[in-house]
Amino acid sequence: MVRDLAASLRAEAESVNERRLLVLTGTREACLDAADAALAAADVDRDATTFLGTTGTLDCERIAPRRADQLLGTTRDAVVYDTHDDCRPNALGRIVGAVDGGGLLVLLTPDLDSWPDERDQFDDGLAVPPYSLADVSGTFRKRLADTLRAHRGVSIYDADAHDLEKDGRTRPAPRLASPPPEPPDEHAFPERAYEACRTRDQVDAVHAFEALREDDSAVVVSADRGRGKSSAAGIATACLADEGLDVLVTAPSRRGASELFERARELGVENTRFEKPPVAADLPGDPDVVFVDEAAALPVRVLESFLDASRVAFTTTVHGYEGAGRGFDVRFRDRLAESDHDVRETRMDEPIRYAAGDPVEVWSFDALGLDARPPVEQLVADATPDSVSYERIDGDDLLADPTLLRETFGLLVLAHYRTEPDDLARLLDAPNLTVRALTHGGHVVSVALLAREGDLDAETAAGMYEGDRIRGNMIPDVLVSQVRDEAAAAPVGYRVVRIATHHAVRSSGLGSHLLDEVRAEFADDVDWLGVAYGATARLVRFWARNDYAAVHYSTTRNDVSGQYSVVMLDPCSDAGAALASRHGDWFARRAGGQLTDALDDADPDEVRAALAACDGTLDLALTEHEWRTVTGAAYGTGLFDVDPAPFRELVVKHLVAPDQDVGLTDRQERVLVERALQARDWSTVADDCGFHSPGQCMRALGDALVPLCDAYGGDVADEERDRHA
Repeated sequence: MVRDLAASLRAEAESVNERRLLVLTGTREACLDAADAALAAADVDRDATTFLGTTGTLDCERIAPRRADQLLGTTRDAVVYDTHDDCRPNALGRIVGAVDGGGLLVLLTPDLDSWPDERDQFDDGLAVPPYSLADVSGTFRKRLADTLRAHRGVSIYDADAHDLEKDGRTRPAPRLASPPPEPPDEHAFPERAYEACRTRDQVDAVHAFEALREDDSAVVVSADRGRGKSSAAGIATACLADEGLDVLVTAPSRRGASELFERARELGVENTRFEKPPVAADLPGDPDVVFVDEAAALPVRVLESFLDASRVAFTTTVHGYEGAGRGFDVRFRDRLAESDHDVRETRMDEPIRYAAGDPVEVWSFDALGLDARPPVEQLVADATPDSVSYERIDGDDLLADPTLLRETFGLLVLAHYRTEPDDLARLLDAPNLTVRALTHGGHVVSVALLAREGDLDAETAAGMYEGDRIRGNMIPDVLVSQVRDEAAAAPVGYRVVRIATHHAVRSSGLGSHLLDEVRAEFADDVDWLGVAYGATARLVRFWARNDYAAVHYSTTRNDVSGQYSVVMLDPCSDAGAALASRHGDWFARRAGGQLTDALDDADPDEVRAALAACDGTLDLALTEHEWRTVTGAAYGTGLFDVDPAPFRELVVKHLVAPDQDVGLTDRQERVLVERALQARDWSTVADDCGFHSPGQCMRALGDALVPLCDAYGGDVADEERDRHA
């Protein structure tokens, strides 16, 4: 029976250039035998077939589920995924995009009714200490099984009982092949560029990229996966390079941009330059044109850097594991509109590899939450802290209410520049995660994802201290392994993994109100609330206003975001207060050394905000001679460069634990941070802070030191000031 089913599914898929999904349930051995028979009956080319699995084999290419990203940019006639030991949502998302029109996606699963009770390798990763595998729920797989049964184009066959549970054939009317798209009536790129396009949407996208032949231009191309936006960018890259322009390409990973490079090579352009986003953001070599592929997977801070390029293009995925195009719209669109660029936008809707309305794509969007989005603006635009309700949301609630799931996950997608299908499974199944939300008229307007951390036993803490990586305990791990405080593993707390407020009601106090409600609920049961995130001055100030204090500043940038991370704590008990107090003191004492070394390129405003958010106690203990060095530079002819160390101590004291308000301007504090703390040379500081010359910058530093010496210098400062009066 499975042979006839597979052959008819393949024939139906080919007749309308769609894909079909065949689910084989039962034991692994029975499913593998059925899959082998199905591929043979469907006349699938084994050289164009990939098998994902941890064990067993088929006569084709084999890839481990953890390596499913190897299928990015590839096209397969069939992909078979054995989920018995390792059902990874990210892997599902990646293989769906690899199957060509007329092809088959084959899933091998346990019995669908018992599948939610099974535990596999992916679940093992959700069982973070102190939780065990038994604490992981099966809600994601329960929902996955439900979607398989509900969607058209999905056949379900019991390989143990040789029984067809669901016939997924849709019996569509035959579809005529579309004629090749015509080039635009007027175009600057050569004819061969448009001959390489496969859809009218792709022609329009390539035509839009022609705008990059002129300075001060920006192009945005948005599309769902599989629409050929990266291919269009590759065609345009080749055309611009042929005109003698230096083109720089960046993307979250080089592999993810492989399609762009392949299309450029097909048009005769080899060795297109690629840099990772943090490097590309500095526009190395002053490129003529920058292509930012999968821009939705990058944070706004990095995207804004590319606006310094005269000609820049952004391709962004509307729904996909690479990032959320809606997040790109909400977070970056305004910055782009305010830039000096003439912006041209186009959207691609027609798929390249398969027909529009393909049932496998429709299923994957639902099953993996790729179409999740917040409620429409009109439903929540009048939400205020007084109008909302505080709600606890668990996996069962999300499973029972598709709208609640779509709105909750949709807001969480917007809270982070890169959200993956794996995150949906974590939301539904991870025992350490919990969700709290504010609702207005029954719709989610603000949401917080919380992770319970700490409460680790002495053996686990010792292993962490000695180098073991303990999953799901980010803040204890940082404080124990990096800051060398083994006792930090014992207190228990909740880390705010993500928090997001609907864009229609941002800056209305809802985020702070949600944090207040979280604290009111959990403060009596935990030692601390905490957060760790890629720092910006605005975000640090937000958390500080909500009583979170900085205790750690990472010394390496994130590869994709290019940001340094900050850890902040809000103590809730005596143990939490002791933890926050000692780490605040340690952070205050080490900050000066970090900023002169590993953090010498951190944003000065970010540094100012982080130090101001530190509650550490810092005593200023300069010797009389050191005070004369500092006051001499403030009041007289002394030189900063003779002995920068006491200047550094004074500036850190002022920024972390000021005894009084000395009235420094933002610009004065930036000068102090860049020169005294980060040891940037005078010319760099002068350029950064808008001074005409290094000499003017030197005088500005002296002027900034005067009120500090007046406030902290005591008798020595009085004497030096009078002497130089």
